[in-house]
Amino acid sequence: MRTDTDQSLITSASDPRSNVLIEELQSTEQTPESEEGMRSRQLASSNLQLTQEIEERRRAEDSLQGAFSEMRRLKDRLQAENIYLQQEVAQEYNFGEIIGNSVALSQVLQRVEWVAPMNASVLLLGETGTGKGVAARAIHNSSARVNRPLITVNLTALPANLIESELFGWERGEFTGADARQIGRLELADGGTIFLEEIGELPLELQGKLLRLIRDGALERLGSPLSIKVDVRIIASSSRDLEHEVRCGRFQEELFYRLKVFPITMPPLRQRKEDIPLLVGHFVAKYNRKVGKKIETVSNETMNDLKAYRWPGNVRELESVIERAVILSQGLELEMPERFDTPGRSREELPEGADGVVELEQAEILRVLEETGWRLEGKNGAAGVLGLNPSTLRARMRKYGILRHVA
Repeated sequence: MRTDTDQSLITSASDPRSNVLIEELQSTEQTPESEEGMRSRQLASSNLQLTQEIEERRRAEDSLQGAFSEMRRLKDRLQAENIYLQQEVAQEYNFGEIIGNSVALSQVLQRVEWVAPMNASVLLLGETGTGKGVAARAIHNSSARVNRPLITVNLTALPANLIESELFGWERGEFTGADARQIGRLELADGGTIFLEEIGELPLELQGKLLRLIRDGALERLGSPLSIKVDVRIIASSSRDLEHEVRCGRFQEELFYRLKVFPITMPPLRQRKEDIPLLVGHFVAKYNRKVGKKIETVSNETMNDLKAYRWPGNVRELESVIERAVILSQGLELEMPERFDTPGRSREELPEGADGVVELEQAEILRVLEETGWRLEGKNGAAGVLGLNPSTLRARMRKYGILRHVA
């Protein structure tokens, strides 16, 4: 039997409003569980955010460390000269084999460019080792005679009694040992160029024969009365004061003016020190290839030492020093295992009366001979210090009458 209460419950269950009430009650009962889940989600979100911040900070620290490493790398790069970059620059400022971009050298290059296409005689002046031979090759290689030979004759390397036969040639039987006709260097240069190094060494009695060649374009072999026509361009060089030699009667005045149609004075290295980094880069690259080294840098300290040195032997001496340093260096940086020399004395410190190229060279040779104990050849010999061949040094000593006085 149903009671009123049961009937009321049945009626409420069937009433739609009761369903809404039931759902609200159920929702209220689930609220504590939903808040707990929300807190879990918030905690997870906070953990994720914290993890992301830690990761971002780690990346920032890595980036900062990378920046410090890059700064160190750039500092190291600034502290050392990059040889390969120097080589590229050297190629840009390279007229043939003449390397540099100084004002003094630019004037020389301009004159070389002017005279190269002509057939005029050229007189190259300047101290020993300044690159007169390089300038001669540049002139020849930029001329219309480039496909004909460039014959070089170093007059200081030839005994005085052999200069005539070397230059002019000889006929068979002219002297003992002349078993066949020999063409001289001047005839061999027909159609091309002859470079006469140290023309001041040409004996006075042969200067007339060279003058005739320049004036008439003809020569005679030793032992032959026949004149031979030749077309030769003459480039001569001298580290001596030829005007002084003319005044002293040791050099023909007319020959001097015939050779001095277009004079070019090569500046000493101490007057173009801004070219030293380019030259060092060129020579390091050259001897890297020659000896199989991979030297890439030259420290600022070494470069400053090279710039501070006076270089009495000029570019030739610099090349000799760099070659020795490349051979002895063990790493990627050029090492100077020994001081190549102390900065040379200034002009004011030279002996009284040392005036002009000849006197300066004589004083410098004597100084180096005394410092090396009169040792001419070898690693620490005077020839190496001066950047000269031993035979050339001996010829200079004979020329200046330099003798060792033994007590």
